[in-house]
Amino acid sequence: MDGPLHERIAADLRRRISTGELPVGTPVPSESQLTAQWNASRGPVRQALTALRAEGMIGGGRGKPPVVRRQALSQPFETFLSFSRWVRDLGRTPGQRTLEIARRPATAELADELDLDEGAPVVQVLRLRLIDETPTMLERTTFVEPVGRLLFDHDCDSGSIYAYLAARGVDLSTARHLMDAVAADATDSELLGVDVGAPLLRERRRACGADGGPVEYSDDRYRPDLVSFAVENSQRAQPALARNWRSAS
Repeated sequence: MDGPLHERIAADLRRRISTGELPVGTPVPSESQLTAQWNASRGPVRQALTALRAEGMIGGGRGKPPVVRRQALSQPFETFLSFSRWVRDLGRTPGQRTLEIARRPATAELADELDLDEGAPVVQVLRLRLIDETPTMLERTTFVEPVGRLLFDHDCDSGSIYAYLAARGVDLSTARHLMDAVAADATDSELLGVDVGAPLLRERRRACGADGGPVEYSDDRYRPDLVSFAVENSQRAQPALARNWRSAS
């Protein structure tokens, strides 16, 4: 993994924690051990540890040695990142298996989300997303037809759909994220390897272009033992963000 040293140190620690090499409840390597391992000064090491504390993966501090608190990776939403880029930024390997891509008439729900007439054509994609070959998230994504039809000429298993669409001039500038929990249905169960009815973390995302026009609506379901959601804000956060979160509760 390329990038600043503190990001590489943090990514390696995330990998060791999420794979169980550093189990929950065990101490994290000390600053001295990490500086020796990475031939680094204490600055990058402390930045890496601070990042993992902010994500909730480790605890401690104020004179107490850091300890592993949980294994699940945190997906942040303060920036709008594709799944593939997020996983690569963690120092892990993203993967995908495209199960279906089809042109269909929009249901009433999808028509509302995408500002279309009910029955207007849309393109739907069903993909299983993986981290280091482990099934992690199932995405049911719907694109407005002029954008979605571009995917019929694309190998959706080759990488990020967002990156491909951006290269074709599609603008995905902003997104609204609503998070909740949902019981796994039969498709979720089969593809994610969980029991029917097991709780999943769900992100419903509406992505728009710079002109505010909807481009994509997605229902993404994550295994909660592998991924958690993280949102950072402050007292200066825009009121709209708070309203969106309240409406998701």
